[in-house]
Amino acid sequence: MTTLPSFASLGVDRKLVDSLEAAGISTPFPVQALTIPDAIGGRDVCGKAKTGSGKTLAFGLPMLMRTPRAKPSQPLSLVLVPTRELAVQVTEVLEPLGKAIERRVGAVYGGADLDKQVRLLEKGLDVVIATPGRLIDLADRGAIDLSCITTLVVDEADRMADMGFMPQVEWLLRHMTAERQTLLFSATLDSAVDMLVKRYLSDPVFHEIQSNQVTVDEMEHRFLKVHQLDKAKVTAAIAGGADKTIVFVRTKRGADRLVDDLRENGVHAAAIHGDLRQGLRERGLSDFSAGKLTTLVATDVAARGLDIDGVDVVVHYDPPEDHKAYLHRSGRTARAGESGIVVTLVLWDQELAVERLQKRLGLRLGMVEVFSNDLRLKDLANWSTEDGSGAEATR
Repeated sequence: MTTLPSFASLGVDRKLVDSLEAAGISTPFPVQALTIPDAIGGRDVCGKAKTGSGKTLAFGLPMLMRTPRAKPSQPLSLVLVPTRELAVQVTEVLEPLGKAIERRVGAVYGGADLDKQVRLLEKGLDVVIATPGRLIDLADRGAIDLSCITTLVVDEADRMADMGFMPQVEWLLRHMTAERQTLLFSATLDSAVDMLVKRYLSDPVFHEIQSNQVTVDEMEHRFLKVHQLDKAKVTAAIAGGADKTIVFVRTKRGADRLVDDLRENGVHAAAIHGDLRQGLRERGLSDFSAGKLTTLVATDVAARGLDIDGVDVVVHYDPPEDHKAYLHRSGRTARAGESGIVVTLVLWDQELAVERLQKRLGLRLGMVEVFSNDLRLKDLANWSTEDGSGAEATR
């Protein structure tokens, strides 16, 4: 019988172990068990692991242990993340652990009061969690001294590359002149991320956690041609026939507008996006997970890292930018061996882009024109090629 490792057996500080246990965390996830000993030992680490695998503690625990107290505006450890939402999440995990060993943890990111963040740095932070753009703004103002960084974490490096942040990341790395330990985590290690690893990590140890990312074959796909004025009602009809539906939209304003439309059509829906207060986001997620809400409308950024079971249907209200985004969004369904249903709504001027998307995904399904009164929308699992009136659907 294999004995599961404990955080203490991995070399984690006793105060941190006690803090984790007080929060109900006693057994390391695989990514933590693999990477923590090397990171505590001072090695550069490259971890290939997807969102939701436990990466925050994998890099956070060793980083906190290896971070001395810092001078004002001269933090010694830095976590670079691609989005404000992720900065908040990482801070919420690491801040209480930092307090357990008297280390100060704080976040700086765009969309928040810059002067307030300057004052936070002046008071003194040992560990800073930051988005690249805001960190550059602060460095340009002289509010933070990057030359003191001795531990750097680059989290979700693939997402950083997808969002076009690699030039900013490299600018920041060039200004970190002290000898440092670098920990990089990414779901993929393709060209841009691989270049970062080769250029900025020193003799890294590689650890890969097998991804449970669902594949195209594990989902049922529907590509539906809709009309702009009927689009929200089509979505309401789909949500009305499912227990749990997640709807992806491109913009925060679009999310709020769609929630209003869905509610007008009798769907109990809520939005999650970066402009909502953290308390509202958490309440929406909690109500959705508990079944009090049937439908969650989310932007890509807000949905990064969502881990919710029992989602019947994912709706791409706005088609995703590429096949990777399609799989990332769609992976919210088809969990625990169940076959999930993924619906993409397509307007007339999006058909060519969606055809290209299908090709990248290896799908040849065509598109079916539907209206909101189509009876098939309430039972997508038992889809037929005939429309709700019995006529053959167009392809």
